Amino acid sequence: MPASIPNAIAAVRLAGLLDSAMDAIISVDAGQNIVLYNRAAEKIFGYPAAEMRGQPLQRLLPERYQAGHAEHVRRFGATGVTSRRMGDGTVLYGLRANGQEFPIEASISQLDTPEGKLYTVILRDVTERVRAQEELASFAAEAGGVREQEKSRIARELHDELAQQLTALKMDTMWLRGNLGQREQALARLEGMLAMLDASVAATRRIAADLRPLVLDDLGLGAAVEWLAQNFTQRHGIPCDLDVNEDLELREPYATAVFRIVQESLANVAKHAHARRARVRVARMGDEMVVSVQDDGVGFRLDDPRKPQSLGLVGLRERAHLLKGTVGVDSRPGQGTRIEARIPVRDEEDGA
Repeated sequence: MPASIPNAIAAVRLAGLLDSAMDAIISVDAGQNIVLYNRAAEKIFGYPAAEMRGQPLQRLLPERYQAGHAEHVRRFGATGVTSRRMGDGTVLYGLRANGQEFPIEASISQLDTPEGKLYTVILRDVTERVRAQEELASFAAEAGGVREQEKSRIARELHDELAQQLTALKMDTMWLRGNLGQREQALARLEGMLAMLDASVAATRRIAADLRPLVLDDLGLGAAVEWLAQNFTQRHGIPCDLDVNEDLELREPYATAVFRIVQESLANVAKHAHARRARVRVARMGDEMVVSVQDDGVGFRLDDPRKPQSLGLVGLRERAHLLKGTVGVDSRPGQGTRIEARIPVRDEEDGA
């Protein structure tokens, strides 16, 4: 058998392997002109292989990166190192046929051949990963701001309500000490003090409930979700239908996660939906807890640019993700919004 036949078979197999790869694989010669360009590269960059063979690699890079990348490849060739990751932790960018820039993760290798040095770049489109990181960074910044606002609110309530009431009680106590002989006036002052004490106790309970409702610890998840729905209706005047078993029980961290998902979803309804009615459903379905919050409000397009409520949705997804769950959103303009979270709960972790 002629030696050229096995070589041809090996070449065909190699071409098949390269074209089946999930990552883009591009090889260039010493002049950094493309000699190999697989199907994944066609899909990522949008150029057909026939058009790109013989073209300079710089054509796939934004103009501001072209000179630096060419110098990077030359320096790499001089080192003699077989392969290494490109970018050194920084984000690299490619350029699609339509002119769109996108982030990539890349590694480079070199090989000396009879025809000269050959550089091979393996790269991956990391657009979704970078977008997710940016969303998480935005959520972290937003969450930090929310925490500071919450601290300010609590400090203001402590000062405006508890501190002022305690100061008034102290002044009344001092008055009583000096006027014990005036029975009727002392009794009237005591009645006022008792009223202020009642108000102080109520304020303390309300502030504590905002931080973490004791009903969640004392009466369980079902009663806590019912309290959320009632509180939502009282504060915003929006009726809220509830579908949840009163004896529903979950161990931590699942109970708190479900409670916060319902709480944050209702907060989104109050802020953005302009709804006339809401509905909350919490149920165990097989090995999953299903949490659904639906409204009949204005809705929005899922493919629209970032909405004011989108960071709230990122927070919901992050909370569910920490427990290996998912959050789905179904919304259309004028047809309301439905948020559904599914959290896997194993029997040994379920207190039911």
